[in-house]
Amino acid sequence: MCDAAEKDLYAVLGAGPSDSVQQLRHRYQQLALQYHPDRLGGGSSSEAESGVKKFLEVDAAWRILSDQSTRRQYDLQRRAQELKQDWPVDSTVYLEDMTWDQDEHVYTYSCRCGGGFNVSEGEVDEETQRRHQDDEEEETEEEEHRGVVVCCDTCSLSVCVTWSLHKKVQTLECQ
Repeated sequence: MCDAAEKDLYAVLGAGPSDSVQQLRHRYQQLALQYHPDRLGGGSSSEAESGVKKFLEVDAAWRILSDQSTRRQYDLQRRAQELKQDWPVDSTVYLEDMTWDQDEHVYTYSCRCGGGFNVSEGEVDEETQRRHQDDEEEETEEEEHRGVVVCCDTCSLSVCVTWSLHKKVQTLECQ
């Protein structure tokens, strides 16, 4: 379901999150008939190829949204992504100032409400690698700080956890 998080499955079906399963089924059936490979026989190969691609995209969206469990999981992931993108950042916290929890493999930082901000080692590694690749492609020479927006586990506050790309790479290589 990783690819699903990148595309809006509701938009693929031309539907919305509030639509019922019956409404989604109706949209799926319309699109499946429109883009089914058997109906695209006479066109150019590029048209047929894009039609098959669209059909597979519609079918994948339907498989996730037609099942109550996978739809709920998709909706939760979608909402989490929306919050991560739209959430206002209250302050910046440096990774070096966070507490490392060896057992859980997470960095933690206390929120003023009593809750906490948590960043997993995997998130830090993934963001560091992604940004490092971006830098190589762009061939930038400036030292940039990298970061992720993290929401408090109790209240509505969020922080941008940041670290120097080069320092994090060095610490990863030392481990």
